[in-house]
Amino acid sequence: MKRRVLALLAAVALLGAACGSDDDTTEAEPAATEAPAATEAPAATGAPAAVTMSSIDIDHILSADLGNCEEAPTGDPIRVGMAMDFSDVVGFVDIPGSKLVPYIAELANCRGGFNGRPVEVRVAEVGDDAALATEDLLDWGAHFLIGPPFADFALPILQTTGGTVPLFVAASTEPTLADASINSYLVTFDDHQMSGAAAQWALDQGITRAIVFTEGEGIPYTGVNPDAFIAAFEAGGGEVVSVQTYVWFVDTDFSSQVNEIAQISENNEVVFSAALGFQVTALRGQLEGQGLDNLTYVGTDALDATGIQVEANNEGIAHTPHTSITAGDRIDSMLAAFEAEKGEALESRGFMALYVDSMFIGIQGMLDCGCDDTAQIGEAVQQLSGFQGLSGEITYEGTNGIPPKAVPINRIVNGEDVLVDTITIK
Repeated sequence: MKRRVLALLAAVALLGAACGSDDDTTEAEPAATEAPAATEAPAATGAPAAVTMSSIDIDHILSADLGNCEEAPTGDPIRVGMAMDFSDVVGFVDIPGSKLVPYIAELANCRGGFNGRPVEVRVAEVGDDAALATEDLLDWGAHFLIGPPFADFALPILQTTGGTVPLFVAASTEPTLADASINSYLVTFDDHQMSGAAAQWALDQGITRAIVFTEGEGIPYTGVNPDAFIAAFEAGGGEVVSVQTYVWFVDTDFSSQVNEIAQISENNEVVFSAALGFQVTALRGQLEGQGLDNLTYVGTDALDATGIQVEANNEGIAHTPHTSITAGDRIDSMLAAFEAEKGEALESRGFMALYVDSMFIGIQGMLDCGCDDTAQIGEAVQQLSGFQGLSGEITYEGTNGIPPKAVPINRIVNGEDVLVDTITIK
């Protein structure tokens, strides 16, 4: 999502951007007690060593009982650096993400770590100086970094690392932030995959006409997503019958746009935008006021982030969350376990698996290369294929750092937010 989430997050209490710690850094302490390591990773530091590659058993780690741990790992630590933005801009995802990752590291250490090596996590708040926060993490010895989702801070981080340290921009869909040549990776689908999947879903419903709202061609997020939707919808045989402009976050009076739409609508179109939940429901109400009550609405991850699940007049609205969570599944169980252990329910649930996957991907890179050298870890990450993460299968081999992930399509059905389709756009 784009940087102007600043205003959104300040205004939409629903997101509950939890308060950050007064400290700039936190570390996950290695957990203690009995038994052997559950998963394997490099035992040595420096140059690559001969190791047997194996996949991380995420379910085994998540099932750890912190009250009954295996033998405490005592090897050289695997160091995970998190350069996080705790401001109103990104705090709604980076704050809970930076709380969850150290907890998962505790669980991994409780299972004996990786080949006897504990996982340590340090969180550095980027504040007004992302480069300084990055230097702190590199001086500490971070083997890879998890970073904030917007270019404002991600680019200074990459400038500081010189492209030699893997950076996972966990919650970002911005395609320009992915560049495997400088070790910068998305962990989720990008804007093109997300909006292409939305277009495909609409076509699969037999909808052949579309009304699109955009802030302008090529504008990050609010223009790029509509651009991608239009391209995919038309490529699939659909017709875009109206393109309307609006101001993201600001506009709730769409009277002029609605008047134009009423002149051409056949009351059977799909309405697409990257708008926020309250904007989409406001637009819907005004269109229905013109008798256009048979339109289909689909949007991006912005709808998940801004609580389309609890908006009034949301029935039937579809969106593309990063993960579709159902009661008792892996992600729901992980978040419930965190709440039980820490006494806090994390916000932005649909984004949380991306932060955990970022840590596990970095560790998998270390396991695969049998090394601690950051550049070599990056080379291993570039070859990653078929990694089974919490947020879905992740592959970087043959890509420029954007995994060709399946996009969930959720829809409000009888008041419940349910998964109705899963679409992969390559």
